[in-house]
Amino acid sequence: MNKKMLAGMIFLLCTLPGFISPVWAIEPFTVKDIRVEGIQRTEPGTVFSYLPIKVGDTMDDQQAATAIHALYATGFFKDVKLKVDHGVLIVQVRERPSIASIEINGAKDFPKDQLKESMKYAGLAEARIFDKGALDKATQELKRQYVARGKYAVNVTTTVTELERNRVNVVFNVVEGEVAKIKQINLVGNHAYKEMDLLNMMQLGTPGWFGWFSSNDQYSKQKLSADMETLRSFYMDNGYLEFNIDSTQVSITPDKKDIYITLNLTEGEKYTVAKVSVSGDTLIPKEEIEKLVQVKPGDTFSRKALTETSKKIGERFGQDGYAFANVNAIPEIDKEKHQVSFNFVVDPGQRVYIRRINVAGNNKTRDEVIRREFRQVEGEWFDVDKVKKSKQRVDKLNFFSEVNVETPAVQGTTDQMDVNVSVKEKSTGNVSVGAGFSSGEGLVLSGGVTQSNLFGSGNYLSTQVNTGKINQVYSVSYTNPYYTDDGVSRGFDVYKRNTDSQSTAISQYSSHTLGGGVRFGVPIGEDTSISYGLAVERTQLGLFTSSPSRLTEYVNVTGSTTDNLLGTIGWGRDSRDSAIYTTEGSVQRASAEVSLPVFDMRYYKLDYQHQWFHPVSGDVTLLLHGEAGVAGGYGGKELPFFKNFYAGGPGSVRGYDSN
Repeated sequence: MNKKMLAGMIFLLCTLPGFISPVWAIEPFTVKDIRVEGIQRTEPGTVFSYLPIKVGDTMDDQQAATAIHALYATGFFKDVKLKVDHGVLIVQVRERPSIASIEINGAKDFPKDQLKESMKYAGLAEARIFDKGALDKATQELKRQYVARGKYAVNVTTTVTELERNRVNVVFNVVEGEVAKIKQINLVGNHAYKEMDLLNMMQLGTPGWFGWFSSNDQYSKQKLSADMETLRSFYMDNGYLEFNIDSTQVSITPDKKDIYITLNLTEGEKYTVAKVSVSGDTLIPKEEIEKLVQVKPGDTFSRKALTETSKKIGERFGQDGYAFANVNAIPEIDKEKHQVSFNFVVDPGQRVYIRRINVAGNNKTRDEVIRREFRQVEGEWFDVDKVKKSKQRVDKLNFFSEVNVETPAVQGTTDQMDVNVSVKEKSTGNVSVGAGFSSGEGLVLSGGVTQSNLFGSGNYLSTQVNTGKINQVYSVSYTNPYYTDDGVSRGFDVYKRNTDSQSTAISQYSSHTLGGGVRFGVPIGEDTSISYGLAVERTQLGLFTSSPSRLTEYVNVTGSTTDNLLGTIGWGRDSRDSAIYTTEGSVQRASAEVSLPVFDMRYYKLDYQHQWFHPVSGDVTLLLHGEAGVAGGYGGKELPFFKNFYAGGPGSVRGYDSN
């Protein structure tokens, strides 16, 4: 058989519309052998695996075209030819070059490694086969990242340089350009409210005095969508039931530096509420549901009030186990009188109980530590308030940086739900060793080990050592928050405190106190508890020649060594909505320390602390903190001077000297 060449043109021509027969035809022949020529990196076995022809097959024009198509489709080759020599099929290929290196010049806004990583998803990376399509895709991805930052004038050019051994070097030259700024925002169709008042509600805005401080003057499609929803909510909450944003136009100047935005609005008429009713299978007394309705006849229409009403009614049904209660506000609009009536149709659905409570993410903390905080239990009817309270209590453990609770329905049932609790643990232990110097304390050495979740049990252990020129503290404290199954806690404290006030502006004396005690905490409500304890301590006093006479008189009366039996009682209430992300609620603590009339000392100390959290906006919370204390002696005794309250310095009242 004479040698004939079957070029890739065979396949291309065969696929053209109207093509009937190939230009070059070969007589069918049996393939005696197959030889591959021109490969450098690709293994022959790889070519054979993609080639749809095997030794012994009969080859014709159609199979030749199929073979060429299959090899081109691998993306490994830029040219494929087939030859026949006395029954031997010769496959001649020219491999696509590999990418030796990728360079990015002129990019400042993004780390180059980040840009190269994004190019991998487009199919362009070092050591891969070079593909012009992947290069174009990577170029567009690079531009997209800059456009996302408001740099619409970005220009990206590419240079491909051929290297030896069939390799190429790809260079991206980036001219970033300047960030496009919003030049003007126009609102068309607003009559009830001034344009400036509406623009002030929007995130997007034109450059101002503090434009360098924020990116609100940079156009973002997501921010514009959020601003449109803000305007829609504002109008709908103020009676404009028919409000609509008809169209938006966003245009950019030819130099791609200035952006103009136009919103076309239709306000419609302001509506008031004519009548409100409740219907459906309420199950709960209708009067109780009507008390939850936030919309009253005569009120200005408010979408927010409607949503809040549906939510409150749904939660009320959720307290009785109806987790999937459906509440729809059906409107009846009177366009002539500009009034709207609402009928809240209630469908409680089927009552649901909890099948299982699942806990995940607690690699260190034991399941029981989380489960004992749950007020919703397995096998009980679903109660939305109990689920919320359970999440809050897990929050307040302060062992986790995130606590998420989901209540999915059990597949295949209509009356069962699971409670899935996922937590993200945070570090609850602390080992500290430090040294410092202050004008008041001098050289301070400190160290300690604190673990608020000991071995994942929820128990608290703390050992502290603090040495300074004035104050020295050595202490060990241990607390078991669930000494009993119903939540009674028990703790122990052992401490040694030394004070030497010679270098301070207060009365000079020294004291050495050694003590220890036990304490209990008893919950009396979900957010409220009381505590009581008993401690014994011994104090040794030392005076100096510079000590004032009143201290000398005190020591002469009571002696330099005094014993004390301390009784403590406290009350606490924590109504915060979350201990991780607190937005509202308060923390109150009141405590009393009384020297019991067993030894010679007679005194009392009362203390009250209050923290109040109030939401100011969606991401701002106001915190006010106050503390007050009073102390004195009783039974003809005076308050020991070393039990005084001390203030001043960075620890309490800034701007004043310590103590």
